[in-house]
Amino acid sequence: MSRKNQKAPWEPEEEIIWVSKSEMKRDMEALQKLGEQLVDLKPNALAKIPLDEEMLEAIKDAQRFSKEARRRQLQRIGKLMRQVDVEPIQAALDKLNNKHNQATAELKKLEQKREKLIENGDSMINAIMVDHPDADRQRLRQLVRQANKEKAQNKPAKAYREIFQYLKELYLED
Repeated sequence: MSRKNQKAPWEPEEEIIWVSKSEMKRDMEALQKLGEQLVDLKPNALAKIPLDEEMLEAIKDAQRFSKEARRRQLQRIGKLMRQVDVEPIQAALDKLNNKHNQATAELKKLEQKREKLIENGDSMINAIMVDHPDADRQRLRQLVRQANKEKAQNKPAKAYREIFQYLKELYLED
């Protein structure tokens, strides 16, 4: 008797992974959300994402559409996403988001440094001079004095903003 369509006993059996309909739906919705994030990007940011021509065209169309047409186009993008490898797309999108978060964090650090500079004066100026020997100590002192004076007299904070710009030049343009 022949053994058609049966494996030999020494061959390993393939493991069958069952996926529920709900899980497949969740995966498709996640792909659609990823597509929606791509549609929300500006053209210069979109250029940094590795996309094929069909996907790029669909995204540009979705950016032009509104209401129901946009919803249908987002569903089409989700469908197209099932056919491509989403790992590089997700990695590029995460990288873009992370750059924005890093820039925001750096600006917050500069704001804190400005606050300390205004509060502590010369001791903070000395710390800045250690980090950046080419910084203008006299200019920093003058700006700190003006900022304190403006604060005491409830005047517009012109020197306060100038300190931030000066620190930004020192720390972010290294």
